[in-house]
Amino acid sequence: MAGGIRENHSGDELQESHEINVTPFIDVMLVLLIIFMVAAPLATVDVSVDLPASTAKPAERPDEPVYVTLKEDMSLALGNETVARDALGTNLDRLTEGNKDARIFLRADKAVDYGAFMEVMNLLRDAGYLKIALVGLETLPAAQAPAASNPAAPTAPAEGQTP
Repeated sequence: MAGGIRENHSGDELQESHEINVTPFIDVMLVLLIIFMVAAPLATVDVSVDLPASTAKPAERPDEPVYVTLKEDMSLALGNETVARDALGTNLDRLTEGNKDARIFLRADKAVDYGAFMEVMNLLRDAGYLKIALVGLETLPAAQAPAASNPAAPTAPAEGQTP
């Protein structure tokens, strides 16, 4: 036979194969790779804002953070979706499943004035969300700033920036 079973006239014993069949392993790895390639972009926020910088130590991030973004044109975004100001509380209740103790991460463009920023904080407070975390870019403290001006020193990209 051309490509299959060899006829063995010496007995009924077949030769044992000691090779590992890696085809199922490769199939599983390719499926996992596809799942991660599809799921990774869904886990990020794509609303672009120019954040002000802060030297405070960053707080721990929850598994599924809720971002409210105040853009330069004074429009609000909840995650990646633009929402109306009067519907912010309803959409937050839907997203947090009514958990008023959920931490809300508030981001605002640095061109936004303080009054507009406080209006959004008041909207969140009126909706019952009192745990509000402010999001900003991380910078070095002023005492370490001269050392940071060394062009040979590597720096990590800040949130929302790519290397």
